[in-house]
Amino acid sequence: MKAFKYTLIAVIAVLSLSSCDKFLDVNPDKRAEVDTVEEISALLGTAYTDHIMNIMAELMSDNIDDFGLTSYNNSSRFLEQVYNFEEITESNNESPENCWADYWNAIAVSNIALEELAKIGPETDLSLREIYGEAYMARAYNHFMLGTMFCMPYDPANSKTDPGLPYLTAVENGFNVQHDRGSVADFYAAVEADIERGLPLVGDSRYLVPKYHFNQDAAYAFATRFYLYYGKYDKAIECANHVLGESPKTVLKDWAYLGSLPTGTNGPLLHATAYCESSSPANLLLQACYSSQGYVWANYSTYNRFSHGAYLASTEDMQATYPWGNGGFYDGSKTYSGSMDKVIFWRVPRIFQYTDPVAGIGYLRTISVALSTDETLLNRAEAYILSGNYEAACDDLNLWLHNITNKTYVLTPDNIRSFYNGVAYHQWDKGSVKKHLHPAFKTIEEGSTEECMLQCLLNCKRLETIGFGGRWQDIRRYGITVHRRQMNLTSAGYVPVSISDEIGARDPRLALQIPYKVIQGGFTPNPR
Repeated sequence: MKAFKYTLIAVIAVLSLSSCDKFLDVNPDKRAEVDTVEEISALLGTAYTDHIMNIMAELMSDNIDDFGLTSYNNSSRFLEQVYNFEEITESNNESPENCWADYWNAIAVSNIALEELAKIGPETDLSLREIYGEAYMARAYNHFMLGTMFCMPYDPANSKTDPGLPYLTAVENGFNVQHDRGSVADFYAAVEADIERGLPLVGDSRYLVPKYHFNQDAAYAFATRFYLYYGKYDKAIECANHVLGESPKTVLKDWAYLGSLPTGTNGPLLHATAYCESSSPANLLLQACYSSQGYVWANYSTYNRFSHGAYLASTEDMQATYPWGNGGFYDGSKTYSGSMDKVIFWRVPRIFQYTDPVAGIGYLRTISVALSTDETLLNRAEAYILSGNYEAACDDLNLWLHNITNKTYVLTPDNIRSFYNGVAYHQWDKGSVKKHLHPAFKTIEEGSTEECMLQCLLNCKRLETIGFGGRWQDIRRYGITVHRRQMNLTSAGYVPVSISDEIGARDPRLALQIPYKVIQGGFTPNPR
């Protein structure tokens, strides 16, 4: 295949000069000063990005509709470009440009740490193994996250020719270093190599705040997600078993407690903060980020042109009907109307970091749950389904259902199949919990037990990850069509009246375009 080449350091330099955000600008002489175990360990604390791609992923998914420009719907050019699958030229804390640079910088930190560790001792050194493990896992994770947004999803039929990303395993010391972009297959193989090297080494003994590092459970949860996406279901199940243990119920999120919290004026922030609490055994990896996500996905009119509204909630997710009925969530959805049409879960904290309290200026921040036991449980259920073990999958689905809702209904392969075969497939103007699945990684027969089980599983994952962008990955992987719908106000509320675009299986826009300035630096763009 064609060799895709570019100069990484030159690209980072261009981005550094064009943004007020902090990008990697490390003097080689200063790098040499990071040469003790303590300094290397501290350095790895910066191998985690403070820019995230959640808003982009959420906006591109079917969790959002366009409510148009009215007197109270406000927007931004950045959000319009993302929602409409346009080339993203606007800069933003959550733009491809800033996220791209931040993830590569975090990768560079891991490589610096590994280079310096090698000067001190081998991975077999008991005093070093956990630091090695964190560096390998952070490097794998940051590469993987870039791949899930800037590359097509992995599948055996196409990934040997789909453009990948370079996998950097050494410190860059020049401005003219060339890298082969390679294929998605090459890229996933390299991620797997780091995971297999790092997993046996990770541990929790040296962390003061383990939830902000690759502790052991976070590492295995990430490996579960990776192997699921890679089609290695036995490995995904094995890694999930490590996270969930013999009593998964004890490590899941305490939804009954979250539902018991006060719901007054401070309710949204109180619930969202508790959702992200580091003391919760369900939260495995947390990231403190620069993000407006806590304003967009909350009871604010901020950017509410693109919103998760009542029609979508009632026909497709939060308030829709499933095999177990509807509603029943311990910490249920909240509906806002009048100046907006929003139906949300209170899960995303809104934080404002003042840089000048007198002037009232600063940064929008949030806490993101990057990895959790609840997601890991559903990932294991998906791996069971794709392995043909429907009974085990139902055990996990029931555990998830009875933990997040007060429902006592027991899911079985038979009643799941009966329900979904009685539901019409989604159309752009007739919402449904059932959508056509067109995964490139296998053929799924419509109406089969496997398809119905996957429909149920994908509904549960949509509810679990809504607001955080996880749905976009399932859309990419399963070839689910996303319509860009315009909503109009009628006597029955907002309803879809037209579509401006749609994106389906193998559409090249499923991979974000490489940032413009990076392309200008020599990086071959994604096909369009």
